Amino acid sequence: MSNRLRDETSPYLLQHAQNPVDWFPWGEEAFEKAQSQDKPIFLSIGYSSCHWCHVMAHECFEDDEVAALMNNAFISVKVDREEMPHIDNIYMQACQILTGSGGWPLTVILTPDRQPFFAATYLPKNTRQGLIGMMELIPLVGKLWHEKRHEVISEASRISRFIRQSTAVRPGEGLDTGLITKTYADLKGRFSGAYGGFGPAPKFPMPHNIMFLLRYFMRTHDQDALDMAVTTLTSMRLGGIYDHVGFGFHRYATDEHWLVPHFEKMLYDQALLSIAYTEGYQATGRTDFKKTADEIITYVLRDMRTPEGLFISAQDADSEGGEGRYYVWTTSEIKAELLDVDYTIAREAFSLFDEGNFPEGMEAGLNIIHMEHDEEHLAERFNLEKEVFVERLNLILEKLRKARSARAAPSKDFKALTDWNGLMIAALAKAGAVFDRPEYVDAAKTAADFILGNILVNGSLKHVYMAGAARLEGGLDDYAFLIWGLIELYEACFEQRYLSAAIKLNTALTDNFRDGLNGGFMSTLKTGDVPIARIKTAYDNAVPSGNSVAMLNLLRLAGLTGDLTLKDLAQETGKAFSNLVSRIPSAYTFMICGLDYLTGPSYEVVIAGDPERQDTRDMVHAVQGRFLPHMTVRLKKGDKDSEEPLFKDKHSLEGKATAYVCTGSSCLEPTTDRAKMLEYLSS
Repeated sequence: MSNRLRDETSPYLLQHAQNPVDWFPWGEEAFEKAQSQDKPIFLSIGYSSCHWCHVMAHECFEDDEVAALMNNAFISVKVDREEMPHIDNIYMQACQILTGSGGWPLTVILTPDRQPFFAATYLPKNTRQGLIGMMELIPLVGKLWHEKRHEVISEASRISRFIRQSTAVRPGEGLDTGLITKTYADLKGRFSGAYGGFGPAPKFPMPHNIMFLLRYFMRTHDQDALDMAVTTLTSMRLGGIYDHVGFGFHRYATDEHWLVPHFEKMLYDQALLSIAYTEGYQATGRTDFKKTADEIITYVLRDMRTPEGLFISAQDADSEGGEGRYYVWTTSEIKAELLDVDYTIAREAFSLFDEGNFPEGMEAGLNIIHMEHDEEHLAERFNLEKEVFVERLNLILEKLRKARSARAAPSKDFKALTDWNGLMIAALAKAGAVFDRPEYVDAAKTAADFILGNILVNGSLKHVYMAGAARLEGGLDDYAFLIWGLIELYEACFEQRYLSAAIKLNTALTDNFRDGLNGGFMSTLKTGDVPIARIKTAYDNAVPSGNSVAMLNLLRLAGLTGDLTLKDLAQETGKAFSNLVSRIPSAYTFMICGLDYLTGPSYEVVIAGDPERQDTRDMVHAVQGRFLPHMTVRLKKGDKDSEEPLFKDKHSLEGKATAYVCTGSSCLEPTTDRAKMLEYLSS
């Protein structure tokens, strides 16, 4: 058996292609059939690495009884939320309105004209523990549809109106600089002092909160802000949310200690966390932060890279019939791989117990590898020099990595998303520049070149690249996140083509997504087919909002080009959301990062010099290696660049690399002294 999903390329949709449910992909065929057969639409939204999506699929969508009821009562539609985030966004709004919460799998029942009247997340086959089962829900909906149609349609219309009203954003007076302090106070009030992070379990990494705290520390020198960032970065790195054996971060922790993860690995987490650890290294010089960023990138380049040099979306949580089985160990499994002396170290270092520490596997004695203490503390406990202990620990982990590679690995979602690839390009470029790792920059260039050559089609970005084809129109996040990556890439390698591409894409973003009436940017194209409403949002979820990233991009592009109209547009974007941001600013931390940049002082640095000379390379690396979040830097390579207004009257002095540091409308005295340049930037 197979259904209409057999012709799709989405790994998530293909997971359901053999279901007895008569699934349709999102599209006109499904909507027309719902109209002609006078049936509601059963909309199910999820993604390939979603654990509870798998659970509901096994319990319900693979079940003949449930499928028979669904096929009789509904036109059933499957959506990959990663392919169609705008559809997910609309109906997640409905779920939150109707239930007060959301999540995946997302289950929504619609009228044939796509208006929602029922919403839930995971549902079992039969009613249990307060959750209505599919076997009970479907007949109930059918009864309502046939006997109380008018009430159902009236409720659906009411919900749709509420979505339109609740997502309509009215501009305020503008972002007040006091919101920076208010954001910090809110985060401080929710900070978990013992383990880092903000709020109770489940705990998500939220790297943009770390990025804000590092900027706040730079602005105020408030040690608590830095301590909050350092504690969170350290606790996450030591916890079970980090894969110590194979590297990379799992999606979130189900407990406050960062011990027990939800085991799927998402590309966006790897990208944003590597940026946060790189900036943490810049701000503190801590080598464990550098090591973490390097290891994340090692994982991505090894396990998440396509033959074209793009980056895949995710790695699943489940394997061998259970969540996390690939990642957990019994003490006997570990002992079998190690010498006795190494097992003693591993048992202590990784807090291993014969009875296990993984709640879902206690009966089998399964352990999540984590570290209660850092390497320096453990080295002292074993009376070893830190370097000797670290080398020993790395050899132990290498043996475990080799042993684990023989297991059945979790499946991967091989589709490449433009927005998440943009984030990874930014991460690789930043880490490459800061750590002087040209191979990282080269990997970023390969991905960017492929997107610009194959996924940017006639000036329009596509959202998905899969099975050799680019498809689905790109949204705001695709443009904004790729522009972010291109800006970072330009500042890492100073190849003009990347800055030119960023400028061109930013023009396309403004032309196609800007809300000319109220400011800010819509999530979808003006010409896109979106049910109920086009949404405009600045709220940060697991990734920063497209509007927040676009705002910071505009400010950086203004610095890189001297085009102050871009700064005006950034201010307009902040104004568009200022009413919302002022209520709960810590829900918009990346936009507050933009406000921090806008508040200044910001610096525009031009280095004039021969890129092949050591003094030029040293001067460039001096600014790249430091945490200077309010700075843009350009390299004037010779007189051929002199036509650009930003490079006018900026020349190499006495044949030496020369730095021109400008802020506002004034420039400081040019200098060939790196220390003097850094003094300017730290003032």
